[in-house]
Amino acid sequence: MVTATNTTTNGIPNNLLNSNTAKSDKTTEASDRFLKLLVTQMQNQDPLNPMDNAQVTSQMAQINTVTGIEKLNTTVAGLNSSMASAQLMQSVNLVGRTVLLEGNKLAVNDKRVATGGVELTADASNVKVEILSSSGATLDTIDLGAAKAGQHGFEWTVPENTATSGLQFKVTATSGKTTIPSTAIMTDLVDAVSSKDGGINVQLRLSGDTAYSKIKALS
Repeated sequence: MVTATNTTTNGIPNNLLNSNTAKSDKTTEASDRFLKLLVTQMQNQDPLNPMDNAQVTSQMAQINTVTGIEKLNTTVAGLNSSMASAQLMQSVNLVGRTVLLEGNKLAVNDKRVATGGVELTADASNVKVEILSSSGATLDTIDLGAAKAGQHGFEWTVPENTATSGLQFKVTATSGKTTIPSTAIMTDLVDAVSSKDGGINVQLRLSGDTAYSKIKALS
């Protein structure tokens, strides 16, 4: 006696259905592996040199060709959440570290030594720094002399009878009679980090709530 086996479903051969299912499973597995690699890459990126948005968009477009727009949208939402969490976790390591950013406030250490800096767009024959009190009164003037284009630092010892809080500085750079554009550079201390509007903000001792993107360097 021969037993017949149904090899079709609604007129479609079962082996073809199984083949399609296998292809779908392989596609899903490949997509999942791709996403895991992308998430790992984001979690291990340099906080000061994060992945470029165009690079992320390009990689996400590749997922779109495999999984479709609906799954892509879900994936993007999950990746954004993962990226924000990863960035926040990595940024916690910034607490207690000194950062460099634009600003004219003087950081004073426990030895009453104030530090600041200036960034010049061109060579200058004379660079002068005015030390200002919290009210804007001139307390002292530092002559840095000639300086090349780039960043330059300075120090000033705060007199015993002068308050250390609220100290500021003003930079004037010239080359002959020509004013050289300059940017005041300050150091600050990171007290905390937070997530804001999809990005990372740092709570600085002198500057307060500051976008992470404004930090030029850290030590």
